[in-house]
Amino acid sequence: MIFALVGNPNCGKTTLFNQLTGSNQHVGNFPGVTVEQKTGQIIGSRDASVVDLPGIYSLSPYSSEEIITRNFLLVHKPNGIINIIDATNIERSLYLTMQLIELQIPMILALNMMDEVQANNGSVNINHIKEILGIPAVPISAANKEGLVDLMDQAIEVVRSNRKPLKIDFCTGAVHRAIHAISHLIEDHAQRQGLPVRFAATKLVEGDEPVLESLMLTENEIESIEHVVIEMEAELNTDREAALVDMRYQFIEDLCGKAVKKIGETSEYKRSARLDSILTHRILAFPAFICIMFLVFWLTFGVIGNNLSRLLTLGLEWLKDIVDAGLTAYGLNPIVHSLITHGIITGVGAVLSFVPIVLTLFFFLSILEDSGYMSRIAFVMDKPLRKIGLSGRSFVPMLMGFGCTVPAVMAARTLSSERDKKMTILLTPFMSCSAKLPIYALFTAAFFARNQAFIMIALYLMGIIFGIGSGLLMKHTIFKGAPVPFVMELPNYRFPSWKSVLLLMWEKAKDFIRRAFTIIFTATIIIWFLQSFDIRLNHVVSGSDSLLARIGYLISGIFRPLGFADWRISTALITGFTAKEAVISTLAVLTDAGITELRGTLHTLFTPLSAFSFLVFTLLYTPCIAAVATIKREFGSIKGTLFVILYQTGFAWLAAFCVYRIGLALLG
Repeated sequence: MIFALVGNPNCGKTTLFNQLTGSNQHVGNFPGVTVEQKTGQIIGSRDASVVDLPGIYSLSPYSSEEIITRNFLLVHKPNGIINIIDATNIERSLYLTMQLIELQIPMILALNMMDEVQANNGSVNINHIKEILGIPAVPISAANKEGLVDLMDQAIEVVRSNRKPLKIDFCTGAVHRAIHAISHLIEDHAQRQGLPVRFAATKLVEGDEPVLESLMLTENEIESIEHVVIEMEAELNTDREAALVDMRYQFIEDLCGKAVKKIGETSEYKRSARLDSILTHRILAFPAFICIMFLVFWLTFGVIGNNLSRLLTLGLEWLKDIVDAGLTAYGLNPIVHSLITHGIITGVGAVLSFVPIVLTLFFFLSILEDSGYMSRIAFVMDKPLRKIGLSGRSFVPMLMGFGCTVPAVMAARTLSSERDKKMTILLTPFMSCSAKLPIYALFTAAFFARNQAFIMIALYLMGIIFGIGSGLLMKHTIFKGAPVPFVMELPNYRFPSWKSVLLLMWEKAKDFIRRAFTIIFTATIIIWFLQSFDIRLNHVVSGSDSLLARIGYLISGIFRPLGFADWRISTALITGFTAKEAVISTLAVLTDAGITELRGTLHTLFTPLSAFSFLVFTLLYTPCIAAVATIKREFGSIKGTLFVILYQTGFAWLAAFCVYRIGLALLG
């Protein structure tokens, strides 16, 4: 049996999913964390699984993740629905519940966060809710694992007995007459399509286009339905959607008035209000954001992460020396010896040495996310983003882009406008992903050691600024029009869950290490081979005679105006298309240097100005192949994907060219 986990955004669905299945899906304190359905088997029940669906406020689909949830319920038809609602805000949550009841799928209500309700002197009459709604209801606290056994026992019993919700007639007057009139008109069509008649009728009253198309009505039937709706609107002096919303909320208010003792202003709310008086202040908000991010980067690159990275580098160099000595003593073939020490260990080790920096950065970012601050940033950024044609909701995917472009592109599904979605996807690669951190850390340590944190912040800000410039260009060319209105719930601030923080750190470390031993490992071997042999597959003494040098020489001229024309640099940028970390491993293999030695070797390839030009190009040029594949899936066309690659690379070349030429002019 399959249970669908359905509820509003940020109500605790993913937390409940993790508790029921033993999974470790990412949980965030802001709406829109789940953008794809996830399935897991329920612990202790071999024949039951649960599907975590993206959060929605109603069954009227406006964005991609809402469509995912609605289609799963209507097309795949789960055996049962677990509707999880926020017990601290029952009135808002029950609006979706009333629509789910109309689907006539066995269903149970999970009232989450009941511990918070009780802690703030609130109460909920569970028996009254069961009686009025006609479905079982169980109080739970997903975070504390309270009530979960009872929830699943009742959920399984509901499915096995095929106990469907009672048919609630929540409406009166004109709305009641309209729904019943339309129900008689479409009954045969709805049954043929496998849709509950009342659900289909209410959707037609709302003007739901997907339902209208699926029923395949005749012109006369459509005209009759429109006539019924027009009469209803005239009698109520309101539009069709507002009429249903008003009726539903009137029913919900009556229910909550009898069954719910509302909580007052909680201590969490009061604390959040005090913090928001500064962190969302119209003048202080942006400076506060800059100060917080500066502190994060200073601790990451100037204090904690950098020092840990140096220790790991020393350990990896010690390991390389041990392996080198062992292979020499064994008398291994010199070519294979070179592959292991100068190829694999040097290349993979160059990437692994930056794991502490990545972990430290994501430690702080996950704290900001879990505390609820990320939602505030989206709120603060709404006004400046509107000037480039987007809303504050687009900032959430962009913010995720600082971690990885792949989930950031997927998170753009939360945008209800196709225009906003595509524009956000095009701008997301301007946000510097964590895979570029090793490049920044190496070059800033080599050329700008005294101002490393400042240069790091400058790079991230440049990505944002160039993204804004690109957005302005798109707003007046290919994406003309206004962004959709921005509505976003700001959750209360909370103390970060160390489990959630450590889980996110572990996921990032695991992903980083997996890439090091798969993509980077493979790329390192290929680079070593191309650098070690010539066109006739003879082993070469000098890398400048190798196959790789020939390839590098062919494209090196493209980068000469940017200040770096060495074939090894152009080759490293090509391998960076597979994974951005490969830029470092490629340079390490081509120069046959560990991280410590590589910092010195870079001075033979770059000046400080050309190094900064290289960093700007790396910041902006085409995202990795995994991100490109994700963009292709979201765009649904090769043409759009090729545009992203060419646009990003062309933009990067132009930006690096301007930086280098302006720098030369200023230096005289």
